[in-house]
Amino acid sequence: MTTIYLIRHAEAEGNLYRRIQGWYNGRITETGYRQIQALESRFSGVTVDAVYSSDLFRTMTTAQAVYLPKHLELHTDPGLREVHMGDWEDHPWGEIAHRDGARLAQFNRSDPAWQAPNGESLGQVGDRMERTIRSIAQQHPDQTLALFSHGTAIRQFLANVRKVKPEDWHTLPHCDNTAVTCLAWDGEDFHVIFEGDNSHLDDSISTLARQSWWRKGSKGEDVNLWYRPLDPGKDREAYLAARRDAWISTCGADVPFDGPAFWEGALQVMKQDPWAVTAVMAKEEFAGLLQLSPQRDQEQGAGFLSLCYLSPAFRGRGLGVQLLGQAISFYRPRGRTSLRMRCSLANEPVQRFCTKYGFHSVGQEQVGSRTLELLEKDIQVPAGPVRQAVGAAGEST
Repeated sequence: MTTIYLIRHAEAEGNLYRRIQGWYNGRITETGYRQIQALESRFSGVTVDAVYSSDLFRTMTTAQAVYLPKHLELHTDPGLREVHMGDWEDHPWGEIAHRDGARLAQFNRSDPAWQAPNGESLGQVGDRMERTIRSIAQQHPDQTLALFSHGTAIRQFLANVRKVKPEDWHTLPHCDNTAVTCLAWDGEDFHVIFEGDNSHLDDSISTLARQSWWRKGSKGEDVNLWYRPLDPGKDREAYLAARRDAWISTCGADVPFDGPAFWEGALQVMKQDPWAVTAVMAKEEFAGLLQLSPQRDQEQGAGFLSLCYLSPAFRGRGLGVQLLGQAISFYRPRGRTSLRMRCSLANEPVQRFCTKYGFHSVGQEQVGSRTLELLEKDIQVPAGPVRQAVGAAGEST
């Protein structure tokens, strides 16, 4: 009898930024690295003979919880990848809800007719996972394996194992990041011993504990933002109001605000790239602004974030990190390896936000009579798994 521990990867950028990441290769978050530490403790007394993961960074890095302490080799297999999300890859969930809502509703209810545009269907990923895991198990008779994969891929594999009818796929539970499922393979069939166990996580590092989308009958609603290029003909007043509010929080009400200069600057940036200045949307409601400066610091491999603004009604709800995700999604394909922004030393809420999400100081800049701190965050996805030391605060660095 072969024992298989099937483990979902640790919390990654897509989970944090509320973006779609199937085959997209994103980084692990600070919470994710804490989950990996907890997973390592859980497996400290468990004998494992071989470790496999998908070939994506988030699974390979999570697998370190098992293969490094046990001095094993990591085998990678693309057959363990998440469902391929096709044209939806690295787009915000909120955007897909806005422009492809009917198809997203199919996905959310595990409709067997769903398929990502130019991607995979749920049935296809389930069959792919079963073929892959069966092949791996056949190579390790009477051994114990740890396999690292992804949420939907694991869920659909278990649908095959349990022989759940496609019309009943929606009844299958969702598992937490680093949740463990244990199966026995008798050479022919898989038998579930336990499923989706996250007992090694407390609520402070459980991803699902901080989200409500997966709970049936939940009264709470996760706000998934989306973005559209600023419309100069319709959005000028909203832009200036947001800029004025941000200026006062940074420089104080006693320093004059030059609205026309800011607007002219925005128009110039939009000529460079219309996606460099975007309205932040929550469903159909204007929720804030994101302004980038594509030409600044590009010779240093950095992408500059000029404005990251949420209107008062959307503050204090943990949504600001989604704007960081949009900025990273803009700059990473353009070859930038870090994200930069400026912040007043006196703006404690923004300073705390930046520390929490992995920014560190790289200097200061003088803007008029004000001294602003220049902050930077690494956004490059390493080619291979990274052993991360977890600090007191901040995202992975």
